[in-house]
Amino acid sequence: MNQTYKIKWVVAHDPLYLFLRAAEDFKQEVNARCQNYKIDVEIMTPTQYAERYNDGKYVPRQELFNLMHSGKVQMSQMVTTTLAAKFNKQMHVLDMPFLFEDHDHATEVLEGKVGQYLLNSFTPESKVKGLAFTYSGGFRCVPTNQDVSTLQDLVNKPIRTGMNPMAVETFKALGATPVQMELEEINQGVAQGQIVGGESAFPRIYPCNQNEFSKTVVDTGHSLFLTSIIVSLDWWNTLPEELRDIIAQSAVAAGRAERVKSIEDGEDTKVKLAQEGIKVVKLSESEKAEFKAKTQVVYTKFRDFFEPGLVDNIRKVH
Repeated sequence: MNQTYKIKWVVAHDPLYLFLRAAEDFKQEVNARCQNYKIDVEIMTPTQYAERYNDGKYVPRQELFNLMHSGKVQMSQMVTTTLAAKFNKQMHVLDMPFLFEDHDHATEVLEGKVGQYLLNSFTPESKVKGLAFTYSGGFRCVPTNQDVSTLQDLVNKPIRTGMNPMAVETFKALGATPVQMELEEINQGVAQGQIVGGESAFPRIYPCNQNEFSKTVVDTGHSLFLTSIIVSLDWWNTLPEELRDIIAQSAVAAGRAERVKSIEDGEDTKVKLAQEGIKVVKLSESEKAEFKAKTQVVYTKFRDFFEPGLVDNIRKVH
Protein backbone atom coordinates (compact mmCIF):
# COMPACT_ATOMS: atom_id res chain seq x y z
CA MET A 1 0.00 0.00 0.00
CA ASN A 2 1.32 3.45 -0.92
CA GLN A 3 2.37 5.69 1.94
CA THR A 4 0.14 8.71 2.56
CA TYR A 5 1.81 12.11 2.90
CA LYS A 6 -0.11 14.81 4.74
CA ILE A 7 0.22 18.45 3.67
CA LYS A 8 -1.32 21.15 5.84
CA TRP A 9 -1.46 24.33 3.77
CA VAL A 10 -2.40 27.44 5.76
CA VAL A 11 -3.37 30.59 3.88
CA ALA A 12 -1.32 33.57 5.04
CA HIS A 13 -3.06 36.71 3.74
CA ASP A 14 -6.32 38.43 2.88
CA PRO A 15 -8.18 38.45 0.55
CA LEU A 16 -8.32 34.75 1.24
CA TYR A 17 -9.94 33.59 -1.99
CA LEU A 18 -6.90 34.62 -4.04
CA PHE A 19 -4.77 32.31 -1.93
CA LEU A 20 -7.32 29.56 -1.58
CA ARG A 21 -7.65 29.11 -5.32
CA ALA A 22 -3.88 28.79 -5.78
CA ALA A 23 -3.87 26.16 -3.04
CA GLU A 24 -6.78 24.34 -4.69
CA ASP A 25 -4.97 24.40 -8.04
CA PHE A 26 -1.93 22.91 -6.33
CA LYS A 27 -4.05 20.19 -4.72
CA GLN A 28 -5.53 19.19 -8.07
CA GLU A 29 -2.14 19.23 -9.77
CA VAL A 30 -0.33 17.17 -7.17
CA ASN A 31 -3.07 14.54 -6.99
CA ALA A 32 -3.19 14.26 -10.78
CA ARG A 33 0.58 13.79 -10.98
CA CYS A 34 0.96 11.30 -8.12
CA GLN A 35 0.77 7.64 -9.08
CA ASN A 36 3.11 6.08 -6.54
CA TYR A 37 2.11 8.21 -3.56
CA LYS A 38 -1.04 9.26 -1.77
CA ILE A 39 -1.17 12.97 -0.97
CA ASP A 40 -3.67 14.40 1.50
CA VAL A 41 -3.70 18.20 1.11
CA GLU A 42 -5.70 20.03 3.78
CA ILE A 43 -6.15 23.71 2.89
CA MET A 44 -7.04 26.03 5.78
CA THR A 45 -7.47 29.66 6.65
CA PRO A 46 -5.73 30.73 9.89
CA THR A 47 -9.09 30.56 11.67
CA GLN A 48 -9.73 27.02 10.48
CA TYR A 49 -6.24 25.94 11.56
CA ALA A 50 -6.84 27.45 14.99
CA GLU A 51 -10.13 25.58 15.38
CA ARG A 52 -8.77 22.23 14.18
CA TYR A 53 -5.25 22.14 15.53
CA ASN A 54 -4.48 25.03 17.91
CA ASP A 55 -7.18 24.94 20.60
CA GLY A 56 -8.94 27.88 18.99
CA LYS A 57 -5.94 30.21 19.30
CA TYR A 58 -5.59 32.34 16.17
CA VAL A 59 -2.18 32.27 14.50
CA PRO A 60 -1.19 35.58 12.84
CA ARG A 61 0.87 35.29 9.68
CA GLN A 62 3.98 36.53 11.48
CA GLU A 63 3.86 33.34 13.56
CA LEU A 64 3.11 31.04 10.65
CA PHE A 65 6.83 30.54 10.13
CA ASN A 66 7.04 29.02 13.62
CA LEU A 67 4.44 26.44 12.67
CA MET A 68 6.41 25.60 9.54
CA HIS A 69 9.64 25.38 11.55
CA SER A 70 8.05 22.96 13.98
CA GLY A 71 6.60 20.81 11.20
CA LYS A 72 2.99 21.48 12.18
CA VAL A 73 2.35 23.21 8.82
CA GLN A 74 4.01 21.97 5.65
CA MET A 75 3.12 24.61 3.05
CA SER A 76 1.88 28.17 2.66
CA GLN A 77 1.84 31.07 0.23
CA MET A 78 3.10 34.51 1.28
CA VAL A 79 3.58 37.93 -0.22
CA THR A 80 7.17 38.24 -1.41
CA THR A 81 7.60 41.50 0.52
CA THR A 82 6.85 39.63 3.76
CA LEU A 83 9.32 36.90 2.88
CA ALA A 84 11.99 39.39 1.85
CA ALA A 85 11.72 41.33 5.09
CA LYS A 86 12.19 38.24 7.22
CA PHE A 87 14.38 35.73 5.44
CA ASN A 88 15.20 36.61 1.84
CA LYS A 89 16.71 40.05 1.28
CA GLN A 90 17.28 39.44 -2.45
CA MET A 91 13.55 38.94 -3.00
CA HIS A 92 13.08 42.65 -2.32
CA VAL A 93 14.29 43.22 -5.88
CA LEU A 94 10.75 42.33 -6.96
CA ASP A 95 9.55 45.51 -5.21
CA MET A 96 11.71 47.77 -7.37
CA PRO A 97 9.79 50.20 -9.61
CA PHE A 98 9.29 49.50 -13.31
CA LEU A 99 11.47 46.40 -13.13
CA PHE A 100 9.20 44.43 -15.47
CA GLU A 101 8.18 45.55 -18.94
CA ASP A 102 4.99 43.48 -19.02
CA HIS A 103 3.44 40.17 -17.94
CA ASP A 104 5.49 38.15 -20.43
CA HIS A 105 8.72 39.63 -19.12
CA ALA A 106 7.68 38.89 -15.53
CA THR A 107 6.80 35.30 -16.41
CA GLU A 108 10.16 34.72 -18.09
CA VAL A 109 11.98 36.07 -15.05
CA LEU A 110 9.92 34.31 -12.39
CA GLU A 111 10.07 30.93 -14.12
CA GLY A 112 13.67 31.29 -15.27
CA LYS A 113 17.13 31.25 -13.70
CA VAL A 114 16.65 34.51 -11.81
CA GLY A 115 13.39 33.29 -10.32
CA GLN A 116 15.03 30.05 -9.24
CA TYR A 117 17.88 32.00 -7.69
CA LEU A 118 15.44 34.06 -5.64
CA LEU A 119 13.51 30.97 -4.53
CA ASN A 120 16.79 29.44 -3.38
CA SER A 121 17.97 32.55 -1.52
CA PHE A 122 16.21 32.00 1.80
CA THR A 123 18.50 32.14 4.81
CA PRO A 124 19.16 28.87 6.67
CA GLU A 125 17.31 30.34 9.67
CA SER A 126 14.11 30.52 7.64
CA LYS A 127 13.83 26.74 7.38
CA VAL A 128 11.62 27.19 4.33
CA LYS A 129 12.14 26.63 0.64
CA GLY A 130 10.54 28.60 -2.17
CA LEU A 131 8.84 26.51 -4.85
CA ALA A 132 7.14 28.96 -7.20
CA PHE A 133 5.86 32.50 -7.68
CA THR A 134 2.24 33.51 -8.08
CA TYR A 135 0.63 36.87 -8.86
CA SER A 136 -2.28 37.10 -6.43
CA GLY A 137 -2.71 40.67 -7.60
CA GLY A 138 -0.50 41.53 -10.55
CA PHE A 139 0.65 45.04 -11.42
CA ARG A 140 -0.05 47.60 -8.73
CA CYS A 141 -2.47 50.51 -8.86
CA VAL A 142 -3.49 53.33 -6.51
CA PRO A 143 -7.15 53.55 -5.46
CA THR A 144 -7.85 56.98 -3.95
CA ASN A 145 -10.71 59.08 -2.64
CA GLN A 146 -9.45 62.00 -4.74
CA ASP A 147 -10.55 63.11 -8.17
CA VAL A 148 -7.31 62.37 -10.01
CA SER A 149 -6.61 63.05 -13.66
CA THR A 150 -2.81 62.95 -13.79
CA LEU A 151 0.08 61.85 -11.58
CA GLN A 152 0.60 65.48 -10.63
CA ASP A 153 -2.62 65.25 -8.63
CA LEU A 154 -0.90 62.82 -6.24
CA VAL A 155 2.00 65.16 -5.43
CA ASN A 156 2.14 65.99 -1.69
CA LYS A 157 -0.76 63.62 -1.02
CA PRO A 158 -0.37 60.99 1.75
CA ILE A 159 -0.33 57.60 0.00
CA ARG A 160 -0.20 54.20 1.66
CA THR A 161 2.76 52.12 0.51
CA GLY A 162 3.68 48.50 1.07
CA MET A 163 5.87 47.48 3.99
CA ASN A 164 9.12 47.79 2.12
CA PRO A 165 11.64 50.62 1.66
CA MET A 166 11.53 50.41 -2.15
CA ALA A 167 7.87 51.40 -2.22
CA VAL A 168 8.51 54.30 0.14
CA GLU A 169 11.29 55.66 -2.06
CA THR A 170 9.20 55.13 -5.21
CA PHE A 171 6.44 57.41 -3.96
CA LYS A 172 8.91 59.90 -2.56
CA ALA A 173 10.36 60.14 -6.06
CA LEU A 174 6.88 60.81 -7.40
CA GLY A 175 6.48 63.67 -4.94
CA ALA A 176 3.81 62.02 -2.81
CA THR A 177 4.03 61.52 0.96
CA PRO A 178 4.42 57.77 1.59
CA VAL A 179 2.77 56.24 4.66
CA GLN A 180 3.64 52.61 5.41
CA MET A 181 0.76 50.42 6.52
CA GLU A 182 -0.59 46.96 5.83
CA LEU A 183 -2.95 46.47 2.88
CA GLU A 184 -5.78 45.59 5.24
CA GLU A 185 -5.43 48.99 6.96
CA ILE A 186 -6.04 51.17 3.88
CA ASN A 187 -9.77 51.63 4.45
CA GLN A 188 -9.30 52.66 8.06
CA GLY A 189 -6.44 54.96 7.09
CA VAL A 190 -8.64 56.72 4.53
CA ALA A 191 -11.56 56.98 6.96
CA GLN A 192 -9.32 58.55 9.61
CA GLY A 193 -7.75 60.98 7.14
CA GLN A 194 -4.25 59.52 7.46
CA ILE A 195 -4.08 58.79 3.73
CA VAL A 196 -6.07 59.52 0.57
CA GLY A 197 -5.51 56.03 -0.83
CA GLY A 198 -2.67 53.64 -1.41
CA GLU A 199 -0.86 50.93 -3.27
CA SER A 200 -3.05 47.98 -4.13
CA ALA A 201 -3.79 45.78 -7.13
CA PHE A 202 -6.98 45.57 -9.18
CA PRO A 203 -7.97 42.02 -8.09
CA ARG A 204 -7.76 43.16 -4.47
CA ILE A 205 -9.96 46.25 -4.69
CA TYR A 206 -13.36 44.59 -4.23
CA PRO A 207 -12.31 41.80 -1.82
CA CYS A 208 -10.70 44.49 0.38
CA ASN A 209 -13.69 46.87 -0.07
CA GLN A 210 -11.44 49.61 -1.41
CA ASN A 211 -14.14 50.50 -3.93
CA GLU A 212 -16.13 51.95 -1.04
CA PHE A 213 -13.83 54.97 -0.73
CA SER A 214 -12.51 55.17 -4.30
CA LYS A 215 -13.33 58.02 -6.65
CA THR A 216 -10.37 57.23 -8.87
CA VAL A 217 -8.04 54.27 -9.36
CA VAL A 218 -4.74 55.22 -10.95
CA ASP A 219 -3.36 52.38 -13.07
CA THR A 220 0.31 53.09 -12.32
CA GLY A 221 1.64 49.59 -13.00
CA HIS A 222 4.85 50.58 -11.23
CA SER A 223 5.53 47.17 -9.67
CA LEU A 224 4.06 43.71 -9.22
CA PHE A 225 2.11 42.34 -6.27
CA LEU A 226 3.68 38.87 -6.01
CA THR A 227 3.52 35.91 -3.69
CA SER A 228 5.56 32.75 -3.34
CA ILE A 229 4.54 29.18 -2.53
CA ILE A 230 6.81 27.96 0.26
CA VAL A 231 7.40 24.63 1.96
CA SER A 232 8.86 23.58 5.32
CA LEU A 233 12.47 22.64 4.58
CA ASP A 234 12.72 20.02 7.31
CA TRP A 235 9.63 18.27 5.99
CA TRP A 236 10.82 18.67 2.40
CA ASN A 237 14.08 16.91 3.19
CA THR A 238 12.20 13.83 4.43
CA LEU A 239 10.47 13.29 1.09
CA PRO A 240 11.58 10.93 -1.68
CA GLU A 241 13.21 12.80 -4.56
CA GLU A 242 10.46 11.74 -6.96
CA LEU A 243 7.79 13.22 -4.70
CA ARG A 244 9.76 16.45 -4.24
CA ASP A 245 9.83 16.82 -8.03
CA ILE A 246 6.08 16.27 -8.24
CA ILE A 247 5.35 18.83 -5.53
CA ALA A 248 7.68 21.39 -7.13
CA GLN A 249 6.14 20.90 -10.58
CA SER A 250 2.63 21.16 -9.11
CA ALA A 251 3.53 24.42 -7.36
CA VAL A 252 4.82 25.92 -10.62
CA ALA A 253 1.65 24.81 -12.42
CA ALA A 254 -0.51 26.35 -9.68
CA GLY A 255 1.47 29.58 -9.97
CA ARG A 256 0.87 29.71 -13.72
CA ALA A 257 -2.85 29.10 -13.30
CA GLU A 258 -3.12 31.81 -10.65
CA ARG A 259 -1.22 34.25 -12.88
CA VAL A 260 -3.75 33.79 -15.67
CA LYS A 261 -6.70 34.18 -13.32
CA SER A 262 -5.18 37.22 -11.65
CA ILE A 263 -4.68 39.00 -14.97
CA GLU A 264 -8.28 38.21 -15.92
CA ASP A 265 -9.48 39.45 -12.52
CA GLY A 266 -7.64 42.71 -13.05
CA GLU A 267 -9.28 43.38 -16.40
CA ASP A 268 -12.73 42.41 -15.07
CA THR A 269 -12.24 44.74 -12.10
CA LYS A 270 -11.45 47.69 -14.38
CA VAL A 271 -14.70 47.11 -16.24
CA LYS A 272 -16.71 46.81 -13.01
CA LEU A 273 -15.19 49.98 -11.57
CA ALA A 274 -16.10 51.95 -14.69
CA GLN A 275 -19.64 50.58 -14.60
CA GLU A 276 -20.00 51.81 -11.04
CA GLY A 277 -18.77 55.29 -11.92
CA ILE A 278 -15.31 54.95 -10.40
CA LYS A 279 -12.77 56.51 -12.74
CA VAL A 280 -9.83 54.37 -13.85
CA VAL A 281 -6.91 56.53 -14.97
CA LYS A 282 -4.41 54.87 -17.25
CA LEU A 283 -1.13 56.71 -17.48
CA SER A 284 -0.20 58.15 -20.85
CA GLU A 285 3.07 56.96 -22.34
CA SER A 286 4.68 60.28 -21.46
CA GLU A 287 3.43 60.15 -17.85
CA LYS A 288 4.64 56.59 -17.43
CA ALA A 289 8.04 57.52 -18.88
CA GLU A 290 8.23 60.51 -16.52
CA PHE A 291 7.32 58.39 -13.48
CA LYS A 292 9.86 55.75 -14.53
CA ALA A 293 12.57 58.37 -14.98
CA LYS A 294 11.88 59.84 -11.53
CA THR A 295 12.23 56.44 -9.89
CA GLN A 296 15.75 55.86 -11.20
CA VAL A 297 16.85 57.47 -7.95
CA VAL A 298 15.49 54.35 -6.21
CA TYR A 299 17.96 52.20 -8.13
CA THR A 300 20.77 54.54 -7.13
CA LYS A 301 19.76 54.37 -3.47
CA PHE A 302 19.62 50.57 -3.42
CA ARG A 303 22.58 49.98 -5.74
CA ASP A 304 24.49 48.01 -3.08
CA PHE A 305 21.45 46.35 -1.51
CA PHE A 306 21.25 43.44 -3.93
CA GLU A 307 23.72 40.93 -5.29
CA PRO A 308 25.81 42.51 -8.07
CA GLY A 309 24.19 42.09 -11.46
CA LEU A 310 20.78 40.95 -10.16
CA VAL A 311 18.82 43.91 -11.54
CA ASP A 312 20.71 43.79 -14.84
CA ASN A 313 20.05 40.07 -15.20
CA ILE A 314 16.32 40.69 -14.79
CA ARG A 315 16.32 43.44 -17.39
CA LYS A 316 18.28 41.28 -19.86
CA VAL A 317 15.72 38.47 -19.80
CA HIS A 318 13.17 40.12 -22.05
